Amino acid sequence: MALVNAAEMLTKAKAGHYAVGQFNINNLEWTKAILLTAQELNSPVILGVSEGAGKYMTGFKTVAAMVKAMDESLGITVPVALHLDHGTYEGCYKCIKAGFTSIMFDGSHYPFEENLAKSKELVSVAHGLGLSIECEVGSIGGEEDGVVGMGECADPEECKVIADLGVDMLAAGIGNIHGKYPENWQGLSFETLAAIQEKTGVKPLVLHGGTGIPADMIKKAISLGVSKINVNTECQLSFQEATRKYIEEGKDLQGKGFDPRKLLAPGFEAIKATVKEKMELFGSVGKA
Repeated sequence: MALVNAAEMLTKAKAGHYAVGQFNINNLEWTKAILLTAQELNSPVILGVSEGAGKYMTGFKTVAAMVKAMDESLGITVPVALHLDHGTYEGCYKCIKAGFTSIMFDGSHYPFEENLAKSKELVSVAHGLGLSIECEVGSIGGEEDGVVGMGECADPEECKVIADLGVDMLAAGIGNIHGKYPENWQGLSFETLAAIQEKTGVKPLVLHGGTGIPADMIKKAISLGVSKINVNTECQLSFQEATRKYIEEGKDLQGKGFDPRKLLAPGFEAIKATVKEKMELFGSVGKA
């Protein structure tokens, strides 16, 4: 089926007390692995694209063309949204032009009034074109494409103001971090999450930095209104470990084991396994 925006799948997830996974794509293998797993598990899915990954894949236009063609060629029937992850103001407009079905504007590093003004404008533009939009309040810890966040918890009042603009999903910092979690991590602030949920009501909430958060915390976050969980690093680590094993066992030197189709196959399967594990944890299996 044609790509869709993320609004309907997230509204259903919120009502059904499960979460839809956003799995970031980095190349053809990533995209194919995620799409096939979503289809096999009959799960809705969001393909996330950071600005860095978009640039690596030669631009958002290339990414959109690849995803749309692959979705059709593989006969995918589950809902799939193509979403900009942590987008700049300019990046949002580039993705709208390229044919994405969903965008995220991350204005969390701006003074709040500026974040509010830019978010308001982009909500209007996105909805006018039938796209879904995610906005952010409070920063996510760690680094994503050069944007470094300290992991500050969001102000529930500010979350309400941004949510009231009509955003389809709200990313709010609750102590979550991009990448690997340090050993001294304090855990998620469920107190903050509960306060944000109370202020924003039916609005689907987004948990960034899904890699490394214990399963019980994930389930509790979903019970408190999180309807979208982002995973990127975990797929990268799975891919890396499987590829390393293949090479260390010398399989790339056997026959035509150096062929990229063979060399990248173990990593591809590892991504599928990780996505399956996450979809089962998030509760989205069978919800397409």
